[in-house]
Amino acid sequence: VQLVESGGGLVQAGGSLRLSCAASGRTFSRTAMGWFRQAPGKEREFVAGMTWSGGGTGYADSVKGRFTISRDNAKNSVYLQMNSLKPEDTAVYYCAANSGSYRGPYDYWGQGTQVTVSS
Repeated sequence: VQLVESGGGLVQAGGSLRLSCAASGRTFSRTAMGWFRQAPGKEREFVAGMTWSGGGTGYADSVKGRFTISRDNAKNSVYLQMNSLKPEDTAVYYCAANSGSYRGPYDYWGQGTQVTVSS
């Protein structure tokens, strides 16, 4: 699976961004998808995940109620809607895929997209 993220950028605190991830290379509709992030000097952390059917989702406590993961299997794409952004959300955001649970482990990764939230 090849994954390409887009939609990152610079936004003020309280603002919104929508990240997109385009997938290719295998049957996307049977692939669990997730979003991760890595801030400078920190380890990469799970942000959100979704089952292949879209019927199950999971979120990190730090983003619950602010971020929403969704997918469009017809477009081979997964999205992360990020609202009420905070400076601590600043990180490189990665899209990931695996053939099992959205809880991981993940086998395929995108190159990442930078999200910067200014205070």
